[in-house]
Amino acid sequence: MILSGHETAPQSKQASIVSDSMSLKAAILILGLVWSFQAALGIRFVIDREECFSHKAEYEGDTLHVSFVVIKSDSQWHFNEDGVDLVIHGPTGEQIHDFREQISAKHDFVVQKKGVYRFCFTNKSPYHETIDFDVQLGHFAYYDQHAKDEHFTPLMEQISKLEEALYNIQFEQHWLEAQTDRQAIVNESMSKRAVHKALFESFALVGASLLQIYLLRRLFERKLGMSRV
Repeated sequence: MILSGHETAPQSKQASIVSDSMSLKAAILILGLVWSFQAALGIRFVIDREECFSHKAEYEGDTLHVSFVVIKSDSQWHFNEDGVDLVIHGPTGEQIHDFREQISAKHDFVVQKKGVYRFCFTNKSPYHETIDFDVQLGHFAYYDQHAKDEHFTPLMEQISKLEEALYNIQFEQHWLEAQTDRQAIVNESMSKRAVHKALFESFALVGASLLQIYLLRRLFERKLGMSRV
């Protein structure tokens, strides 16, 4: 009984050390997953002819999400429906994907080579265009990068699934916000056009009425002069 009592204390201490180690590994993993959310670029800019942006991918196998929406044009009387061009180039200059004359688009691809990826926009319209551009890089710190304990496998899978779900929600939310902004600007532009058109038609109608009165008056005056002769 005495030997059994001496063996229980070291086992309890060892279990406590293992538990602390697992908690530390879990904390490191969760911090790594939260940190991966920082790999995002969302901007709104005005393009004249061509603009290029770059984003660095640190790991192969990550997923790169890209979206853009042409929000508005600088012209009050013109709303560009031709869209813009976007070409995506890889780290060695190879073309990954391209969009031609698109008002809005989304695309995602798996990073095959780590390095700097370039995104070049081309505006063929004579007017300046405002574009909402979003790039998000999804990097997942898998369990085998931080811990080897089989107890962590279900936890890692659940955290990865949760991160992917939150990641997609964030990306889709930004996309929908840009689409909403574009639609609001389109509606405002159409309302202004309708008001201007109504004012123009009113002025044209008043002008035509005044011209008609003037011509009728001249006609009566001429007939009156001829009848006196």
